Amino acid sequence: MHNLTKLAFAITTASIIAVSPMALHAEEANMSQQLSEARYKGSVMTAIATNRNLSPFSIDVDIQGDKAVLTGEVESEVDKDLAEQVALGIDGIEDVDNKLTVDPEAERREYAEGERSLTSRLGDATTTATIKSKLLWNESTQGLDIDVSTENGVVTLTGNAASAASKDLAEMLAEDTDDVREVQNELKVNGEEQSNVAERAEAEANNAENAISDAWITSKVKSSFLFSRNLSGTDISVKTTNGMVMLSGNVDTDAEKALAEETAKNIQGVNQVDADALSVEG
Repeated sequence: MHNLTKLAFAITTASIIAVSPMALHAEEANMSQQLSEARYKGSVMTAIATNRNLSPFSIDVDIQGDKAVLTGEVESEVDKDLAEQVALGIDGIEDVDNKLTVDPEAERREYAEGERSLTSRLGDATTTATIKSKLLWNESTQGLDIDVSTENGVVTLTGNAASAASKDLAEMLAEDTDDVREVQNELKVNGEEQSNVAERAEAEANNAENAISDAWITSKVKSSFLFSRNLSGTDISVKTTNGMVMLSGNVDTDAEKALAEETAKNIQGVNQVDADALSVEG
């Protein structure tokens, strides 16, 4: 599946994340904003890169809510104004902080060797959004303070984990994501912070039992399969009844079946997984 399609899917599915009743709105708003900003950034970058007057220049884009921040160097005031109008033309962008500098000698060039291409940067935005979604859906990591950044397929995890096991799980979820080349796990596990994070994760997980619907669980299990580099191509059907997930369809190996079952078990709100109808064809 194309990166932009995956990003759109991540945005759609992550926008209805359910946690505790009181935390629901805040968690949804925070995740929705992060994913919307990733989408806006990709859209603005694409529009600039496909504009023949702007594509020769190195223009960086940052998104802050509904505002696009443009930095870099262009050849003229006309180019600067054009970049601003192009950004404003993106649906959802209401304001532009135009920090582009004008230099008549600004270099017009193709991407230099080693420079990140547009496709690479869009792919990184997709990867970051996907991993954030997976961490929020997983019952063992959804309450943790974890930041995710991606550059050229290298994912960096920072923040705090409740335990060494949670730290390792976050790394595993990141590694099992398409287009990830390497994971740099800089999560900290220590003293009082560990206790506070663990308590918050446990409280949110307990409260979530009353807030998560069967439809939400089914959606997140399916999405987790799609986002897994080892399961994205499998033919697995998912049905949830009263927190019990039933998997059916076909996989190639016993390892894939075990991974599908374990992935489903770790989604918030899942009480039990029945994989008897999931056949191994290999």
